[in-house]
Amino acid sequence: MKVFCQGLDLSEAILKVIKAASSKTTNPILEGIKLTAEDNTLILVATDGELAIEKRIVADVKIEGETVIPGKFFSEYVRKLTGEQIELTLNEKNQLKIKYTDSEVFIQCLNVLEFPNVQKIESEEYFEIEQAELKDLIQKTIFSVSLEDTRPVLKGCLFEVGENKVTSVALDGYRLALAVKPIKKSTAKVSLIIPGRSLNEMSKLLDDSNETIRVYMQKNYLMVEQNSTKIITRLLDGDFINYKQIIPTNFTSVVTVNRLQLEDALDRASILARVSSDNSVKFNIKDNVLNLQARSEIGNVDENLTIALSGEDLTISFDARFFKECLRVTEDDFLKLCFTTSINPCVVRPNEGEDYLFLILPLKQLY
Repeated sequence: MKVFCQGLDLSEAILKVIKAASSKTTNPILEGIKLTAEDNTLILVATDGELAIEKRIVADVKIEGETVIPGKFFSEYVRKLTGEQIELTLNEKNQLKIKYTDSEVFIQCLNVLEFPNVQKIESEEYFEIEQAELKDLIQKTIFSVSLEDTRPVLKGCLFEVGENKVTSVALDGYRLALAVKPIKKSTAKVSLIIPGRSLNEMSKLLDDSNETIRVYMQKNYLMVEQNSTKIITRLLDGDFINYKQIIPTNFTSVVTVNRLQLEDALDRASILARVSSDNSVKFNIKDNVLNLQARSEIGNVDENLTIALSGEDLTISFDARFFKECLRVTEDDFLKLCFTTSINPCVVRPNEGEDYLFLILPLKQLY
């Protein structure tokens, strides 16, 4: 293998694909990046067995070939060469020579035959969606994905693909996030569970444009391709929780509140709340005032917000972090907080529209 490419192109490609390489493994091949030189293209691929990222860059290929290079070292070294033209040459000892200006370095490569095959996606099942919409769909739900291994399906988001919309749902036992986005076209109506880590990397790939992209679905796999970069992920097996049974529809108290004011007040209250064991903030709702209280051994804080209340007065407590994470992924000026009792979950909705909702379980009140 012998190939010439620009250092900046190579460095940016490495930074994308290395996110799929495994950082906790006893198998060194999963820490590597596969390089394939063919047809004036250098293809970089990394995978941990569940997630794979592929990036193609333009290159002057003199001799075609492939190898696997240790990812971390390759990334750190090439990052220092973004302004150079780089020559990559693989010798008979399976060493990759990186040559630039009048300097060169040799890196011992791994056996390319040991690198796992990346699933080929050739499905006719796909849906089309604007990049910005898919990115927002992911960001509005991924923070509620479970981090625990006890229920693996909850470590992903449920995607329900319909004829003209896609719904994403995530829950971790303490809160639930749901978002709905329109799609341009769909060739299949399916439900699938996408790992949270894969969605996180997918979100970083997407931009805020209205350009339409395709999301391909194949048995047990999903792929997104954008700007010569592919993300391929294995889907999670199992039955997702029937989330529709969890979301209440009748409420005794509905609060309309300014989102930024609530977020700022929670930020201040949580400075004290996080000192306590449960990060608790009490919501006292009475008349047209929302009073937020936090208590700890350091001191007390009271925040009062003007609201519009429809229904009964209520006192209820929440983990401040759960509430703040919901507020940070919304852009609406006003939100509705919907309650039934002090021991039932709160549903957070936009003041207008129904394109997302968050459900948060309350804490037991200690004071």
